[in-house]
Amino acid sequence: MAQTMWDDVSEGQEITLTESTSSQRLVIWAAASGDFYQIHYDDNFAKGNNLPDIIVHGALKGMLVGRLLDEFAGDKGWIESWDVSYRGMDKAREDMTVWGKVTKKYQESGKNLVDLDVGVRQVNGTETTPGRATLSLPKK
Repeated sequence: MAQTMWDDVSEGQEITLTESTSSQRLVIWAAASGDFYQIHYDDNFAKGNNLPDIIVHGALKGMLVGRLLDEFAGDKGWIESWDVSYRGMDKAREDMTVWGKVTKKYQESGKNLVDLDVGVRQVNGTETTPGRATLSLPKK
């Protein structure tokens, strides 16, 4: 994994990750997280509850944002904080875009920090999981 250096980051820089959401992936997440609510893996149950399809676990979307941040920070970087808000449902079997955009680059308390807006959006551009993050990155 390439190490992101604070010196090379610029405000406005964007990072993205495209993630698939197959029913198999949701079943694996259910097993790992203990969230076995049937709306995440049972088609008939989901549709019987007026959903268009099985839906992606909110916590899985949050963790995918965490994965994006971890990969961007690299081995020598650090996620100081991150949070997301679950504002909409994402249907399974559709790709999602996990994204981040650097909003501020600064130094504070001896750390080289970047703030980002982060989130998950559907193929049609609908934002379902907005949030914010702060990363500490190594300096050259």
